[in-house]
Amino acid sequence: MTQDAPHARYPLTQGVNPWLVTCSVMLPTFMEVLDTAIASVALPYIAGSLSASNSEATWVLTSYLVANAVILPASNWFGRRFGRKRFLLTCVIIFTVASFFCGAAPSLGIILLARILQGAGGGALQPISQSILLESFPPAERSKSMAAYGLGIVVAPVLGPTLGGWLTDTFSWRYAFYINIPVGVLAVFMIMRFIHDPPYIKNAKVSPFDNVGFGLLIVWTGCLQVVLDKGQEDDWFGAIWVRWAVGALIVAFLLWVWRSWTNPKGLVDLHVLRDRNFRTGCLMIAMLGMCIYITIAILPLYYQEILGYTAFAAGLVVGPRGIGSFIGSPLIGFLGSRVDNRKLLCAGFLGFAACYYIFGSVNLEIGPYTLLIPITLTGFALSFVFVPLATMTTATIPNSEMGNATGLFNMLRNIGGSIGIAMATTALIRRSALHQTYLGEHLSPSSAVLQQKSTMLSAYLGRQLGPAASRPGTYGLLYGKLIQQSALLAYVDIFRWTAVLAVICAICVWLFKKPPKHVKAPQGMH
Repeated sequence: MTQDAPHARYPLTQGVNPWLVTCSVMLPTFMEVLDTAIASVALPYIAGSLSASNSEATWVLTSYLVANAVILPASNWFGRRFGRKRFLLTCVIIFTVASFFCGAAPSLGIILLARILQGAGGGALQPISQSILLESFPPAERSKSMAAYGLGIVVAPVLGPTLGGWLTDTFSWRYAFYINIPVGVLAVFMIMRFIHDPPYIKNAKVSPFDNVGFGLLIVWTGCLQVVLDKGQEDDWFGAIWVRWAVGALIVAFLLWVWRSWTNPKGLVDLHVLRDRNFRTGCLMIAMLGMCIYITIAILPLYYQEILGYTAFAAGLVVGPRGIGSFIGSPLIGFLGSRVDNRKLLCAGFLGFAACYYIFGSVNLEIGPYTLLIPITLTGFALSFVFVPLATMTTATIPNSEMGNATGLFNMLRNIGGSIGIAMATTALIRRSALHQTYLGEHLSPSSAVLQQKSTMLSAYLGRQLGPAASRPGTYGLLYGKLIQQSALLAYVDIFRWTAVLAVICAICVWLFKKPPKHVKAPQGMH
């Protein structure tokens, strides 16, 4: 009787072994995290297959993030209105079906629509899964369950790039999405079999859905997405449609803020921003989202586009980032309750900045192991950011406002990530063109160095291709080298700017007020 008593207080299990519940909710979360890591490695192949540029291919990431961000604040309402089990099942089914359409997409437009649908399905997977998990264990055993759950989240970034690269090289980039289908089917079976809603969810009285607030949120995030992704093509404010879209964005955003501030039953309650720590944490999670997703999107592109690595090789090279997180997670768990979290946060951001400063010193001669240590340390440093940042942000938030706070917190992380990816891809295009112009100014026909190199190349190509083709081939090789070097310098610029952004984050850490001791990170903060 004494053994059953703790679980009687948490009727979600209803006789089911809580570790089966852990496996059931870990699967969809693992699938969602894995998908982001896999898709980033396959971007150049998606671009080539669908006749798109690399900047257009990054829309595959940003469209998912924005759709994900829109659903996050509403996940708590949907879970209470329809039941967490039913809502989780629906999300997993939507995510799995959308994964099939992503893999089968014949054009860029279709895959973007499928990714938006996939993002809508994936938005609630982590917060709903964590809510179910925490209620399936008595308080004394929750740390073990969260450790097992966190292991799945940490393993996914380790496997993702390597698995995505192998699938892309061996079969097709489409299998980077098809891999979600068997995982999703297994998750649906386990959720149906082992997950149950507690009585208070079944009998909950839910306030009416904030249709106006949700609609305004969709409008301003959608306009933001379109402007960020398409503005570069039409010279930003030089295009009339961009000015109209920005105007709609501003109006919808202001109306959403007013609605969220004045409506006590709105989708998001912005009064939580009165709290200094939460306000600071929201600013920092947006900047952190920019840093992280720039890393996810740009680093695999660098290895594939500049150094000519295959998707599998690029996945192997960037995979150690997950290993660094795997090593750092237990350490931060040990230090979190013993050291001021502001110091841990500052150390994590400075470590991230140092790694990206090292990335900013690359050249065309580096090998696959040159950046092994900084890539691994990037993951290690980020493990010193996530949990302390969540803990500091919510340290002074009452439990009654925690669901609203975590939804807003995670939404801003995704929006920051979408902005970061868009800014990085725009910078790649513009900085490459700028560096190409600068380098081209020093390649005048009268340059002694150019004449010497072109004579040597012409002599070599003359023996291989014949005298008639040697001169055009020589200038073609020199121009190709110019393009490659210009692109390299653009990547270096982005790496260094990301390092500066991380340093700014390290400074902003000290805006936090020191929280009470032994404050734990709440559910839904990831």
